[in-house]
Amino acid sequence: MMKKLAFVALLFTGSSAFFSACKKTGFLDQTVTTSLDETSTFSDSSNAMQFLNNIYVNIGFATDPRRFTDLISFAAGLEAACDEAEGPNAASTNGFIEFATGSVNPTIVPSDAWSICYTNIRAVNQFLKHIPVIPFNSALKAQTSAEARFLRAWYYAMLLQHYGGVPLIGDTIYATADNIIVKRNSYRACVNYILSECDAAGAVLPVTWTGAQYGRASRGACLALKSRVLLFAASPLFNNGGLAAGNPALDSIVAYPDSDPNRWQLAADAARTLIALNAYQLFVDSTSLPGQLGYGFQELFTKRYNTEYILNHMMGDNKYIESLWDVPSRGGSGGSFPYQEMVDAFPMSNGLDITDPSSGYDPNNPYQNRDPRLGYTIIHDSTLRVNFGTNQAAPVKLYINTSVTPPVASSGDAVYKGTPTGLYIFKMMDPNVINNSVGNTTRVLPLIRYAEIALNFAEATNEASGPTSEVYQAIESIRQRAGLRPYQLPTGMDQAQMRTVIQKERRLELAYEGFRFFDVRRWMIAEQTDNLEMHGMEVDRGPGIVYKPFNVRKHNFTKAMYLWPLPLSEIAKSPALLQNPLY
Repeated sequence: MMKKLAFVALLFTGSSAFFSACKKTGFLDQTVTTSLDETSTFSDSSNAMQFLNNIYVNIGFATDPRRFTDLISFAAGLEAACDEAEGPNAASTNGFIEFATGSVNPTIVPSDAWSICYTNIRAVNQFLKHIPVIPFNSALKAQTSAEARFLRAWYYAMLLQHYGGVPLIGDTIYATADNIIVKRNSYRACVNYILSECDAAGAVLPVTWTGAQYGRASRGACLALKSRVLLFAASPLFNNGGLAAGNPALDSIVAYPDSDPNRWQLAADAARTLIALNAYQLFVDSTSLPGQLGYGFQELFTKRYNTEYILNHMMGDNKYIESLWDVPSRGGSGGSFPYQEMVDAFPMSNGLDITDPSSGYDPNNPYQNRDPRLGYTIIHDSTLRVNFGTNQAAPVKLYINTSVTPPVASSGDAVYKGTPTGLYIFKMMDPNVINNSVGNTTRVLPLIRYAEIALNFAEATNEASGPTSEVYQAIESIRQRAGLRPYQLPTGMDQAQMRTVIQKERRLELAYEGFRFFDVRRWMIAEQTDNLEMHGMEVDRGPGIVYKPFNVRKHNFTKAMYLWPLPLSEIAKSPALLQNPLY
């Protein structure tokens, strides 16, 4: 059953933590009020626009790095629920711990995916119901209706990622007194509905927005969402009945009951259509810091506007990432902490894996000559950081070691003190901002960026047609921007070899952006990736430097966990809602 929500709960509540302290959010900076009823909301153009804007507030909840927050302010995102990172406060019973330990079940599973999505779908339906009486001109009515339809598709797409097929409620607006009995629609019906809504919205919206309207749904965002949804729809988890193969009650709900190779071609075509707009491109900067290869990969995340962002979660001036992921000495509260396995996944700067005898990897200098994305993604022992207040031209090294000879002042950043793995996340941080001291950033958080579309295109094309020249070009463009030299891939790879390369590039390029959790599931490899002992790294100095991996956590994954269980509270309200397989 849909959550029974009073109308006022959907009005201007500013329900995301992003906006509680924001000063400039573009189109989301209107006055917040909870004193309005339905009539006063939609009879006033400003109130009606704010109602629509409020539906944008939670579009980034699923991949937010603070998605799982406990009562003592420890926070983490999906990175801590898979093989990317160790979450904070390991003794908690938070959502990420449930997935890391394999203890998740319908009774304790976080319900945010279900409740937030359906809350906002209901709000869209309210907006569309009242659009005839809202005092907008005809062009603005068309535009805002299209935005609302995109947002509805967006929230359904998130439900589809988590659960498989879900109830499609159309334009229905349930009241609190309604006895709501709903059934889950087929996976096929959900995909088709999302695609049709994107098509309808994209036919009206501009390709991109600029100025004060930047961040609104665009035609580019509609095409990008289609690319993502079709990629998932073609993936192994959602074909041949998925987890419910052989169960006729569920096999068409959690997946397509059959397999159609053309689904990969549809996904490739969707990505190609967006690429052909020539409205977006990888953000490259080879001039700001000459000689620092791959710098564009770091800089793009500090930019409010860039050529790569297709859909963003808008924010005001902030230190959102720095306050969570940075080291304690710079005011970070300690979010998630990378595993050593992520460090080891980054190749050398020549593109060769560190396990390749010809790569040049030196275990005594493990961070030397690595893929530049490693330094832009993870803070490790001896990472250089800008030193404010003294000589800014002389960066300081952060020592995260366990012992030093000769001794230095103990640091709260050290392994077992500030970090349980000896590592910190650096991805998306602004190196010129310190949470407890210097500056703010104008960043927004990316939800869809062009690099994802290039990777989507490469994967779908490889599965549909094999490793064509276009597949090579798409992956090599990612590697070139990353600063790998040479960035070219070996020639003559077969489809399986290219699949491995693509999956690795997604892991590195999209690390800590919320992709890995769902990627290993749709590929159906989580039983391998998320059933491992994960490690951290100690570094001892004196005499000599010794790198010592250590055990952090044994992850456990059960087959049921390829999909989220529907919250038991929802099943109890509407027995017609069938639970996902194996729960």
